[in-house]
Amino acid sequence: MATLNKFLIFFVLISLNAFSQKEQKTSFQVVPLGIKGGIDEKNLSAYLVAPINTNDYISLDAGTINAGIEKAVENKVFKVSTEEVLRKYIKGYFISHAHLDHVSGLIINSPADSSKTVYATNKCMEMMENHYFNDQTWANFGDQGPGKQLKKYHFQTLAIGEETLITNTAMTVKAFPLSHVNPFESTAFLVKNGDSYVLYLGDTGPDSVEKSDKLKELWTAVAPLIKSKQLKGIFIEVSFPNEQPDQFLFGHLTPNHIMKELHILADLAGKDSLKGFNIIITHLKPPAKNIAKLKEQLQKQNDLGFKIIYPEQGKRFEL
Repeated sequence: MATLNKFLIFFVLISLNAFSQKEQKTSFQVVPLGIKGGIDEKNLSAYLVAPINTNDYISLDAGTINAGIEKAVENKVFKVSTEEVLRKYIKGYFISHAHLDHVSGLIINSPADSSKTVYATNKCMEMMENHYFNDQTWANFGDQGPGKQLKKYHFQTLAIGEETLITNTAMTVKAFPLSHVNPFESTAFLVKNGDSYVLYLGDTGPDSVEKSDKLKELWTAVAPLIKSKQLKGIFIEVSFPNEQPDQFLFGHLTPNHIMKELHILADLAGKDSLKGFNIIITHLKPPAKNIAKLKEQLQKQNDLGFKIIYPEQGKRFEL
């Protein structure tokens, strides 16, 4: 009997360990090239994401590219040159909206870049073609739009809610609309690798202020993936501390507003569904005292128990 009990205990421990390893299995690697909103042109929204153990990266937004790659090379995240990362490792760009702090790195680095695909929704792509890659403001490095088309980039328009293969990777993506000062649209990208997902939100205001249901619809779509533990993390902005009045949010979130939104998500996904879940906070706006206050407020208000990740430029992490 004693031998049998020892065997059962051993079996249970092995099973729990295997379950724990399964739970902790990572599917994505992330290299932030830029993490802030606001005035720091060397550190604006751009996140490289790839399947684990590959160099098949996509860039979620592209506010800062070159300076971020340089920082990652300095940190020994990449063992090749900045130029090689730009030209060979980045397989495509996903632009959430056409504000300059989310697209300027793509524009400025386009002469040195290699041929690849730029993905955006129809309205965002039209803005980039008409105002940036228009052969006047900047050379048209794309294969659509005005002026002489240099055809370095393939401009691919994403249909909302439709799964799309990401060229030269094993990943797919679905786009969802967001409201960033209604009726101006931003985009959320749900990226899939195998049976795992990450969700990246471009700039967004809360539904209550935007007079919108865009976030509620997004939460409804991804709640089943949280229940099944397939969603590895959510990248979501918090730009201002709670002292920022609603009329001056300009389509952004505060700790108060993100907590209200995440409570809606938790209600849809089930009790304790966000406990230990990865929430990656993006687009923190200077000055530094506001960022420090924002972080303190969010920590105090986190009654859902999610894991808060503040990415650092050029420092790799896994999801």
